Amino acid sequence: MEQRNILSTGEAGSFRLTHDTIRHRLALGHDPRGRSDAALEALVNGGALRPGDPFDTETEPTPAAVLVPLVEHADGLTVMLTKRTAHLAHHPGQISFPGGRLEPGDKGDFVTCALRETEEEVGLPPHRVQVVGRLDDYVTGTGFIITPLVGLIEPPFELSPDSFEVDSVFEVPLAFILDQANHQLQTRMVHGRQRPFWALTWEDKLIWGATAGILVNLSEVLTGHE
Repeated sequence: MEQRNILSTGEAGSFRLTHDTIRHRLALGHDPRGRSDAALEALVNGGALRPGDPFDTETEPTPAAVLVPLVEHADGLTVMLTKRTAHLAHHPGQISFPGGRLEPGDKGDFVTCALRETEEEVGLPPHRVQVVGRLDDYVTGTGFIITPLVGLIEPPFELSPDSFEVDSVFEVPLAFILDQANHQLQTRMVHGRQRPFWALTWEDKLIWGATAGILVNLSEVLTGHE
């Protein structure tokens, strides 16, 4: 892909992001301590996890990787997301990034995993993605540790979503995601008590949980605001 300026605008501010700038901010923004559903709850509650917390477990989380696809349109960047089909055993009907658990064939490489899963889920071949960095690992309450890889995609391209896993593919303007006014801290009842989670509502689509947490991380890194 050629080096070019990418204009992003919104209430979060107007600025230009080049490929090099995105790489630089991703490298500076990476926190090796990672993030998690449990850490968000501790932050909101102003204290440590309580004994017996379902998220406070000695079980080793399952490694996984997702692609955070930034699509380079002439009028600005968008983020590509998928809506999972309603019959899936895990997270049915939810909005997510393309990705999945690390498989033996990935040989421990998270980039390989994210690109393989992206091709399997939406039909986008790996050579169409320019991986430019990563965000913080995210540990979910369902037992996964997710490594998010950020990749640039230049149109035009064709997708062929896997109809078993993917209900639809859509894009959200990056400017919407960078605007902190769109980051909603909500709660839901889990195991008898309220737990906090990030959420963003784009048109009629609710993006929540780990996916929203990763988008908040992306916003913080690219805008320099936490």
